[in-house]
Amino acid sequence: MNRIVVLGGSGFVGRALCRRLATDRPGLRVVVPTRRADHAAALRPLPTVDIVHADVHDAAQLQRLLAGADAVINLVAILHGSADDFERVHVELPRRIAAACHGAGVPRLVHVSALGVATDAPSNYLRSKARGEQLLRDAGLALTVLRPSVIFGAEDRFLNLFASLQALAPVMPLGGAQARFQPVWVEDVARALVRALEAGAPPIVECAGPTVYTLAELVRLAGRWAGHERPILPLPAALTRLQATLLEMAPGPTMMSRDNVDSMQVPNVASGTLPGLDALGLVPTPMEVVMPAVLAGRGCRSHLDSLRARR
Repeated sequence: MNRIVVLGGSGFVGRALCRRLATDRPGLRVVVPTRRADHAAALRPLPTVDIVHADVHDAAQLQRLLAGADAVINLVAILHGSADDFERVHVELPRRIAAACHGAGVPRLVHVSALGVATDAPSNYLRSKARGEQLLRDAGLALTVLRPSVIFGAEDRFLNLFASLQALAPVMPLGGAQARFQPVWVEDVARALVRALEAGAPPIVECAGPTVYTLAELVRLAGRWAGHERPILPLPAALTRLQATLLEMAPGPTMMSRDNVDSMQVPNVASGTLPGLDALGLVPTPMEVVMPAVLAGRGCRSHLDSLRARR
């Protein structure tokens, strides 16, 4: 394998993946398309990564990008948006990727989906992810789908967000407090993606950490590790939906939407019936090993570098 294309390579998971590829596969050229070069600035120091200006939603540009590639990894996804937005990113883009893979003769595709996907799921996010998966399976490609739980790490917008909010608020009103998650470290997901490039990888892999938490437990831990744990006020269903509606209308990036609330009705945990990280020879890293140092801001870089080096 000489050349792969990473769609969504400038994002949170994509950056970790490109760093891992540069370390584990130094002879592999990694192409990362982006519409805004500044979004991929963190990848520029990596000697094996080529940043290319392109719109992956354009079928002709996508076909040109994939020409000569040995594999494609698709990380492109959204958490917030309208039904049309989810359809465009999670359904139409996989359809275009499948067509481009066939047209360019790409022999391998790795696609990142999510735990809990189903065509009858309660949220647009989960339903659209399920349809995208099915399109790729029906395309007859050499395919591995990774289904992660919520992903944590030094640059995440989940635990870091809840830690930041608790630095400002005296109490944490929390919708979906009893929703269940099985968080997985971004570095473990990156390693799983690298290993999923191999032909013998299972068709579906559930990427989950070793422990299941409620959302309230995760928020409490984030505050504690950051040094400003606040009381949590669980909200009933009606107020949870009202909170999400107000957050959708707030200026700046959306923190929670009504579709997120619908997604949380489905436990974001491994099924136990499908292959997990162990099928790729990986042992998931406990959140408690990584995030206390990250959120406390003490020795974060050296702590994570030492963890990466040992694995």
